[in-house]
Amino acid sequence: MKKLIIPALSVSMAFSVMLSSCGSKGGKNSVSGKTNVAYNAQRPGSLHVPKKVKPTPGPGLVHIEGGTFVMGGSNIDDIGYDYAAPKRRVTVATFYMDETEVANIDWLEYLNWINEVPKDPRWYYEALPDTLVWRSPLAYNEPYVNNYLRHPAYQDYPVVGVTWEQANAYCDWRTNIVNENILRNKGILSDWKTYANAKSGTTAKGGGKASGSGNGTEVSTDPFNLDLYLNGQYADKGKGAEKATSNTGAAATGSKGKAAPEKRFAKIEDGVFTPGRYRLPTEAEWEYAALALVGTGGNNIVNNSKVYPWYGLGIRSPKKSTRGLIYANFKRGEGDNMGVAGYLNDGADITAPVKAYLPNDFGLYNMAGNVNEWVLDTYRQLSFDKVEDFNPFRGNDFENNEYDTNGKILTIGKTNVPKKTNATSGKKDSYEKHANKYGNISELSPSTPDAIDTTKMPVLKPSFDADERGALDPQNLDLYGKITLVNDRSKVYKGGSWNDRAYWLNPGTRRYLDEGEASSEIGFRCAMSSVGDPQINKKSTPQFKQPKSRVGFKK
Repeated sequence: MKKLIIPALSVSMAFSVMLSSCGSKGGKNSVSGKTNVAYNAQRPGSLHVPKKVKPTPGPGLVHIEGGTFVMGGSNIDDIGYDYAAPKRRVTVATFYMDETEVANIDWLEYLNWINEVPKDPRWYYEALPDTLVWRSPLAYNEPYVNNYLRHPAYQDYPVVGVTWEQANAYCDWRTNIVNENILRNKGILSDWKTYANAKSGTTAKGGGKASGSGNGTEVSTDPFNLDLYLNGQYADKGKGAEKATSNTGAAATGSKGKAAPEKRFAKIEDGVFTPGRYRLPTEAEWEYAALALVGTGGNNIVNNSKVYPWYGLGIRSPKKSTRGLIYANFKRGEGDNMGVAGYLNDGADITAPVKAYLPNDFGLYNMAGNVNEWVLDTYRQLSFDKVEDFNPFRGNDFENNEYDTNGKILTIGKTNVPKKTNATSGKKDSYEKHANKYGNISELSPSTPDAIDTTKMPVLKPSFDADERGALDPQNLDLYGKITLVNDRSKVYKGGSWNDRAYWLNPGTRRYLDEGEASSEIGFRCAMSSVGDPQINKKSTPQFKQPKSRVGFKK
């Protein structure tokens, strides 16, 4: 059997994922360590096992090795005396984070895609940032209203005027467009040229689907969505679509009489997709990444006394060549946003380019100043006291894709974005609930759970709340607007901005705003969960010698 026809991705995509196959090194000779049955064999029941790899970061992402730190403990003072960031030691898992804030050019790419692919005017309008955030009744900021988002001079400046809701929608779109690009570059989907021809009607007319020019591919011009693709609802197979044995084990006959297994869609098990999905970072992830304690420790000894993303208690560089230069873009004092002409203190009047100033020890730019940044958490004053100590997060809203009776994901209009519904159970559903999707079979299986004899014990009905955003500290709507403005729509933002004082540059400080509100002082960056081994550079520390993975061992 030949190797899978999946070409490697370009370096710019940062994914060097190669899949093993029958005939490749360690392919047909790979066996299960529990059954001794061969993997990747040309027969029914043989598991297709790709080569075990750890994906490198996706476009624009930096790999952040996780660890323990004192969350909130970096505060220099609790100015409001509101106990909003008490110290607590927590652990953050390894993850990815954007090197820079999302810039205007990135948002214009998003708007352009909406305008040309789904051509959805409502989606386009509701994705527009609110440029009126620049207006002030006692200031002349009208040039920013018209120019800040679209003028080329500001293309590498952070996007502002976006709500928490808009930022999340961008993260979902980015997940889809990055994974679509991976599949098209690998040939698993029809390539971009074939897609463009189909979109313009060059290869076929009418409808959302067309046949490629003599290459046997089926081209879909609907907006790509990863959930729909994984559910088999995006019917597009390119020349390099992965090959696998058929369910019956009977393979078609190819050239020279050799078996030519049918093509199939890529699956999560193949390792060709991004290791996670783009999302906003949690508050703990953001604070951990901003502090960048990786440069302060060694052999499990960490100095938790950093006040800012850089070293020292001040905000100016002590180095001889850059002495006196300010490390971040913020407001030095009342009426002083930029300093004196001829020697501007931070080189910026409003925001600055997303790669201005020096990165911290994780290689992240502007984790203090420039713009505040949305994080994923729902705000509660005593969050740190309530949340878990591993991957602390507050704001879980458990949702599932909504399916029809045939097991197809329902979508919103012509966007191809899945509809969501609240999760109804805290555990796996019974088979009967999804029988239409998997086959309406009434017979029992060896894995069917034992029935509960309700005559010998009371029927217990454990409650499950699909919305855990206010877990252990619910919103008080009776007092909302009277003594509190906190509810489940209150989202945390951190980092300080071009219009904030130095106090807010401290990573431990936190504020909140309604998820549907926007500001000229708030932007965002994306994050992504990591997979597999949390250690990034094992060679830098002593390691026990580990045996090789059994997958790939020869008999």
